[in-house]
Amino acid sequence: MAHSEKNLHDVCMSYPAIDNHAHPLLKEAHRERFPLEGLLSEAQDSALTEDAPYTLACMRAVPQLSKVLDPEAEMTWEAYKIARTKVPYDDLCRRFMHQDATKTQCLLLDDGLGGVDEFAEDYKWHDQFASSPTRRIVRVEIVAEGILNSMFASSEANINAQFLEQFRSKLEESLNGSAADAAVVGFKSIACYRTGLDIAVSEDLDGTLRCLSTVRDVHAAGGKIRLAHKALNDHIVRIALKVSGQSGKPIQFHTGLGDNDLALNRASPSHLQPVIKAFPETQFVLLHSSYPFTREAGYLTAVYPNVWLDFGEVFPFVSAAGQRAIIQQVLELAPTNKALWSTDGHWWPESFYLGSLQAREALWRVLSTYVREGEMTEKDAIGVVKNVLFHNSNRLYKLGLVPTV
Repeated sequence: MAHSEKNLHDVCMSYPAIDNHAHPLLKEAHRERFPLEGLLSEAQDSALTEDAPYTLACMRAVPQLSKVLDPEAEMTWEAYKIARTKVPYDDLCRRFMHQDATKTQCLLLDDGLGGVDEFAEDYKWHDQFASSPTRRIVRVEIVAEGILNSMFASSEANINAQFLEQFRSKLEESLNGSAADAAVVGFKSIACYRTGLDIAVSEDLDGTLRCLSTVRDVHAAGGKIRLAHKALNDHIVRIALKVSGQSGKPIQFHTGLGDNDLALNRASPSHLQPVIKAFPETQFVLLHSSYPFTREAGYLTAVYPNVWLDFGEVFPFVSAAGQRAIIQQVLELAPTNKALWSTDGHWWPESFYLGSLQAREALWRVLSTYVREGEMTEKDAIGVVKNVLFHNSNRLYKLGLVPTV
């Protein structure tokens, strides 16, 4: 390894990081509640449990994980799953989540993932794994569902413009309350999953009222409210965009890569272009590398000052070569002062470890190639690493942190 590459390698592998998008870990009592294959894939059912072990993502992850549990063992995926069950849970979390293992200084957790309240640890519990306090990302659709549940339960709802205005007022008040909370650093929308990213800029009053009536009927029949009604969901997102812009707290959008619950043809961030234009004071964070629409995301990040691109979740879901290609696509056009790293870690401590290790390795391999080929200096490459791992998130979310180098 050349001297210049070694310096770059050291920074890639050891510089402290801010994980700008992740989710809580499972409680010990629920450590085996979900198939561990979810560590490797967004697939569901047999496509997850039977097919995910045959991916390059799994073949790469097994030796990386095994090395942490038993450096001398050569494990299969099935052997690893058995071995981890024999490790006390606090020890398992410590091995994979401790700052010495991940070099992560601060976690920003979206704690609105389904099942979090019942199965997962509180966001503050995660402070033990980083030197800076954990911060929250508020999922707006979950807040809206809670408000509607309360409104429908309190009285017989007459769905009209007045009811809609009451709902808007309550939602705006709740989101403003979150924005005023020092522990909350941003918002998140899962519109991509629910109705797609083609969010209308203007109100469709009749359509929104019809959606509200449908949701009310579901509630009245004893069903669980799950907001997947386009006019209503778009109404909710616009409220969140307004609050986000006024409060200066960014809003993250799930884009691209997800499970089969989303419509892939409506998951491209290019659909967000009208609302990006309509809310210029709102800072949009495009999550998950927008894979496989990474170039579209890079374009938006380049031409709009209020768009940022997160390159996360693809570690470890995508092969090593694919990860390098994704980073290359991010760097084709996106300004490096607006690229953010995350793990999208969730449920299992291993997801945070792999998300850190593989992202750092991919950054080094891509940037060291650019340095060798004379496309950037070593100094510039080191600056890119420090920015995407730490300083860009620190600035965007106004964290006020100093890297604990």
